[in-house]
Amino acid sequence: MTDRPLLRIGSRGSPLALIQAEEVKARLRAAHPELQEDGAITIEVIKTSGDRLREQSLAELGGKGLFTKEIEEALLAKRIDIAVHSMKDMLAWLPDGLAVPCILPREDPRDALIALEARALADLPEGARVGTASPRRAAQLLLRRPDLEIVSLRGNVQTRLRKIKDGVADATLLALAGLKRLGLEAEASAVLEPDEMLPAVAQGAIGVECRAHDGPVAAYLEPLNDLDSWWCVAAERSLLAALGGSCKTPIAGLARLEGADEIRLDALIVKPDGSAYHRAHRKGARDEGARLGAEAGLELKGQAGEGFFEV
Repeated sequence: MTDRPLLRIGSRGSPLALIQAEEVKARLRAAHPELQEDGAITIEVIKTSGDRLREQSLAELGGKGLFTKEIEEALLAKRIDIAVHSMKDMLAWLPDGLAVPCILPREDPRDALIALEARALADLPEGARVGTASPRRAAQLLLRRPDLEIVSLRGNVQTRLRKIKDGVADATLLALAGLKRLGLEAEASAVLEPDEMLPAVAQGAIGVECRAHDGPVAAYLEPLNDLDSWWCVAAERSLLAALGGSCKTPIAGLARLEGADEIRLDALIVKPDGSAYHRAHRKGARDEGARLGAEAGLELKGQAGEGFFEV
């Protein structure tokens, strides 16, 4: 057993976050014999502002960076060596001195409908109450079904599932990736295709963050990086950056590989009340994904004009 861990992983403490941290740990052990010794890798649970402040919406509290802020501070202070994140929780711009050199193979990025009765969005009765804290989901729901009532619903996956069973709302939407990682895929009433509900940027992707110039740690992470997922996430996050996006604005984007070397990006912005929207599409070489994302973002900004996200 080692006297001191060779790698300290920082993670949120939710069941899903810990499953993702354990996956990174397992992949590191499989790739590096020296990390297979007991105690070579530890997982440090860090409680974030987003975990502590559960009642208000993330938009009211300042954005999705609340799920990463304290973990990134620990990384910069060298209290941990790497941080494991759901990439959809990451701000468009990383703090100075940090980098995400590793994206694990991406899980299914689609959203799932959770409802006691309905088996599709069209099956929800008129005026049904749909619980979500996501402006992206709320706006796309209202775009298709302006009769729906959107109510705030926060908490981890298990909490939101329980709230639907308790009748707090008639339905909610969750990332299919999280359900699958938790072994709860059977809870989904329906899986929504991207043309019905375009996912959040980087949904389904796990990213590993480290200090930007930490060569030994980067060497540990290099064999874990899935290039296909990397290029797609790069395209989507470039779109987000070009739009200046946070969780306050209804932005959706999905990049998919077509063939061996081509990438397709679909992007969408929607007014928060679902009253208007704009779409953009790009295709090109996969290693040009970041450029394609930036171009799509600029196109959408040009289409929308100033004040688009104001209701």
